[in-house]
Amino acid sequence: MSEKINPIPLSLARLLQEYDFDDVKIESYANILIERTLEMGNWDELRWLFHTYGIQRIKNYLKRLGHRRLSPMTFNYWRKLLGVKKYRRAPFAEIRKHVWRD
Repeated sequence: MSEKINPIPLSLARLLQEYDFDDVKIESYANILIERTLEMGNWDELRWLFHTYGIQRIKNYLKRLGHRRLSPMTFNYWRKLLGVKKYRRAPFAEIRKHVWRD
């Protein structure tokens, strides 16, 4: 993966407003690029995402971080579309039961 061969589309700058877009690199910002593109990307940006990172890396993102970082609707859409059955769930619901019980 090289920025020269497969540069980050300028259209993704709208999803990374808190970053200096010129400093965003494909590898070091991979999780944020995957997250934002899955959540709010258009078809061209999604094609770039899958071409750049590959299905397996995106599936691994969904397994490790998707449940916590994506909206429930987006997470379930991509999880089902890509066949991700096992994933790491956010522990907050379980923690809340222990913290707030009488």
